Amino acid sequence: MADTVVGANPDPHASGSSLEGEDPNRRDFIHIAAGVAAVGLVGGLAWPFIDQMNPAGDTLALASIEFDLSKVVEGQQVVVKWRGKPLFVRFRTAKEIGAAIKDNHADLRDPATDESRHKPGKAQYLILVGTCTHLGCVPTFGGGDYGGWFCPCHGSVYDTSGRIRKGPAPKNLEVPDYAFLSDTKVKVG
Repeated sequence: MADTVVGANPDPHASGSSLEGEDPNRRDFIHIAAGVAAVGLVGGLAWPFIDQMNPAGDTLALASIEFDLSKVVEGQQVVVKWRGKPLFVRFRTAKEIGAAIKDNHADLRDPATDESRHKPGKAQYLILVGTCTHLGCVPTFGGGDYGGWFCPCHGSVYDTSGRIRKGPAPKNLEVPDYAFLSDTKVKVG
């Protein structure tokens, strides 16, 4: 009988664990690669859901508009659609401006001076978002006790500067961000 030396020629399959002879760096690489692949897969699946939350193209197109003020005559108001809401562009008369300035120090629910509601040197042009701050109805011009806007839904009354004077509305009509591009052209938004 031949003498055999135990352990001289080890059989890699004979040991109890199949990982004993494996390189630990290789195992770490496999775990890291699998983790990165899983993160990439989750990101790829989540992206369409995240991307659908961005505003639609037609909404982004209405984010800012330009308007030619020469289309509005003194004492007239033009309503333009902006961001899905009505935008009031009013060419105020001297009488309306005087009434608004006179009421600067009146007891106002949402205090604001007339000067803070228009651009310097352009008091005749008043640009407002045309939705009532109570529940979003569209006020009409020329109603109420103050010669400004009247909301027929619940009776809010605004003055000639768009400031709330009576009724349930908590705030003045909103003045959007706008800038004059020329003497007769304005960019809103």
